[in-house]
Amino acid sequence: MFIAMNRFKVVKDATAAFEQVWLDRDSHLGEMEGFVEFHLLRGPEAEDHVLYASHTVWRSRADFEAWTRSEQFRKAHGRAPGTRPLYLGHPQFEGFESIQTVARSDAA
Repeated sequence: MFIAMNRFKVVKDATAAFEQVWLDRDSHLGEMEGFVEFHLLRGPEAEDHVLYASHTVWRSRADFEAWTRSEQFRKAHGRAPGTRPLYLGHPQFEGFESIQTVARSDAA
């Protein structure tokens, strides 16, 4: 399993607009081999921003890398938000290989 995350420092008065951009987008993730799930996470507030993370789970790093080279990726990232900047700086990418997974066991 591979987890791809981007962290965004969103300007405090732009959080609603930032969230709406994500809710309105056509992600095309479901069209990709190896895609498992996506989460948009809202984190702690700082003095000048709110931290958000996009969190995508893939079957493998190779599946994620195929996504980054795909037409679906270009379509999903081609629509830029309005002229007003919603976040500070560039998103910070972090990629993680899964070492261990512990799942809930429903066996009683």
